[in-house]
Amino acid sequence: MSATISTSDYISDFSRFIAASPSSYHAAAEAGRRLDEAGFTRLSESEQWPTSPGGRYVIRDGAIIAWVQPETADKDTPFRILGAHTDSPGFKLKPKPTIGSNGWLQAGVEVYGGPLLNSWLDRELELAGRLVTQDGAEFLVRTGPFLRIPQLAIHLDRDANSGLTLDRQRHTAPVFGVGDDGQADLIAHLAMLAGVEADEVAGYDILTADTNPPARFGLEDSLFAAGRMDNLSSVFAGLNALISHSDAGEADSAGNISVLAAFDHEELGSESRSGASGPLLDDVLTRIGAGLGATATDRLRAYAESWCLSSDAGHSVHPNYAEKHDPANRPVAGGGPLLKINANQRYATDAHGAALWSRACAAAGAEYQEFVSNNTVPCGSTIGPLTATRLGIRTVDVGVPLLSMHSARELAHVDDLWALAAAVRMFFAGV
Repeated sequence: MSATISTSDYISDFSRFIAASPSSYHAAAEAGRRLDEAGFTRLSESEQWPTSPGGRYVIRDGAIIAWVQPETADKDTPFRILGAHTDSPGFKLKPKPTIGSNGWLQAGVEVYGGPLLNSWLDRELELAGRLVTQDGAEFLVRTGPFLRIPQLAIHLDRDANSGLTLDRQRHTAPVFGVGDDGQADLIAHLAMLAGVEADEVAGYDILTADTNPPARFGLEDSLFAAGRMDNLSSVFAGLNALISHSDAGEADSAGNISVLAAFDHEELGSESRSGASGPLLDDVLTRIGAGLGATATDRLRAYAESWCLSSDAGHSVHPNYAEKHDPANRPVAGGGPLLKINANQRYATDAHGAALWSRACAAAGAEYQEFVSNNTVPCGSTIGPLTATRLGIRTVDVGVPLLSMHSARELAHVDDLWALAAAVRMFFAGV
């Protein structure tokens, strides 16, 4: 991010990024498009990689890794890695996805990750993801507003406001029309949108996304609501910071190789070829090192001086459920990005990581806040401990405070979003 970009400009661009990224596959493609515009070069994993300096990236399924290799890089130059993820909770199309009941056409879906199910009710949703044809070609596709999961009227469930319980099989199938399921074919509709023949489609990874556009609102337009901020808020912050870092010519003076690693499948546990528990990051770092002439020992030396910022959304204190938060550590929206801490290593932050984050935020002119869970409310985890365990690279967990995490539409403060990107750029600059 350039030193002159305003919060308003940053949020406007972030809104465009979210709108272009209804699935992890779209998010990786949009990040790649922006990197292309910034002069980065896309590489194929099956080809020989150049060893000269420059900005480069690879896309594997719904994940993207981008980096800037400076002129000064050598065989034991350390890495500065911003780790994030491109996927979000929601629903995914099952095989034989066109179903129906009582005159309604419905989509057969499976719950993806851990969404707040009730937040998906009565919203205009779209289908988005990828189709793969018989010859292995991949096509991104999205429908725009197309489906809705209708809630049962209060007249038919007088106890709904006392406790709503949704059966994941019976109550979450969205409607997209009326008629007999033999009269419609969801995959054929998606194939038509992608410009391919329906009988050529051999596989698909299609998910739901909310179509309501991002919005600023509240006092002085300080609040920001959108879908998939967990974790596009971190993906975009890292992407913006990496491009700005490259454009400003900071790479040679930073003393490191700056990397954005945006993985897929974090919401499922990260155990996939494009997830943080898979080999993707190690593969890329190994190939970068090999291009610089690094031996296995040189690579370990580089890792010993490297850092990873695991950036994932965290929890702002909820004004209506304050008892769910730690009584002494209550991060508020607008108070700055989070430093996430957990005694049981659900987050990877330690004292050295806290000092690093303090330096990065100070250099960016940003405040930050500590987050730790209430002892009776176990916290989730992130890619941070996974990356630290796989590679032995020192890792610190950070992120933007949100309300309504894992809702179809989450809430943040615009200042926190901007400050995260500013601090990440200082991290890339080597503070």
